[in-house]
Amino acid sequence: MPIVSNQPAATNPASYPAAQPAQIVREYGPFTGASAVHGVSYDGQRVWAATGAQLVAFDPASGETTRKLPCVGDAGTAFDGKHLYQIAEQRIDKIDPESGRVLASIPAPGGGGDSGLTWAEGSLWVGHYQGRKIHQIDPATGAIRRTIESNRFVTGVTWVDGELWHGTWEADESELRHVDAQNGAVLERVAMPQGVGVSGLESDGADLFYCGGGDSGKVRAVRRPRADRS
Repeated sequence: MPIVSNQPAATNPASYPAAQPAQIVREYGPFTGASAVHGVSYDGQRVWAATGAQLVAFDPASGETTRKLPCVGDAGTAFDGKHLYQIAEQRIDKIDPESGRVLASIPAPGGGGDSGLTWAEGSLWVGHYQGRKIHQIDPATGAIRRTIESNRFVTGVTWVDGELWHGTWEADESELRHVDAQNGAVLERVAMPQGVGVSGLESDGADLFYCGGGDSGKVRAVRRPRADRS
C-alpha cells in the first residue's frame, strides 16, 4: 500500500525532483572594500551587488566595476526598469540608480528577517529567510498581497520567463529552486557545490542566474537549466 502524505507539495520532500548539479560559468569579485555580497540585481546592462555599506555595479562581460553607490544594503536588491530597491534592516529603500538618492521607503515584511528581493508583475517579491516564505508585496505601501511557503531557508528570489526561482542556504548546502508560484511546489532543483552558498539571486532574463556568494564576497554566474524548454 502506498504511503499517503498530508504534507502539501511545497513542503513534502518526497515529491521533489532530483537536483541537477549547478554549472558555474563565471565568478566575479571579491570587490574592493566589500567582505560579503547580500543582494544581487540586474538592470539589463549591469549587475548590482549589495555589499553592506554600498551598492556595487559591474559589467558582466568584462567584470569591471562601473558604479558604486553609498547605499546601505544587508539583504536583497531589485530593479523595476527605472529604480533600484534595496533591503536595509527592517525597511526597503527605493533608490535612484544614478544619484544613489533614497526616494522612498516601505517596511520590509519580515521585520528584519528578510533576504532576497526581486521585481515582477508590478510587485516586489521578498524572501523571508528563517520564516521559509516568499511574500509578494505592494511596492508603494509594503502591504503583503500573498505568501508562498517553503520548507527551506529562503535567500535570493527571481522571476524569469514566468518562472519563480529562489535560493536556499542551510549549513553548507545551497540550491536554486524553481517553484510553483501558486502553491510553492518544487518543480526543479539546481544544487550548488558543497560549501558554496547562495545569498542574492537574479536572472539575466535569459540563460544565466547571478548568485550572491555571501561571505565569499563573490557573485557567481550559474547556467539556467534549459531541459524541456523550447
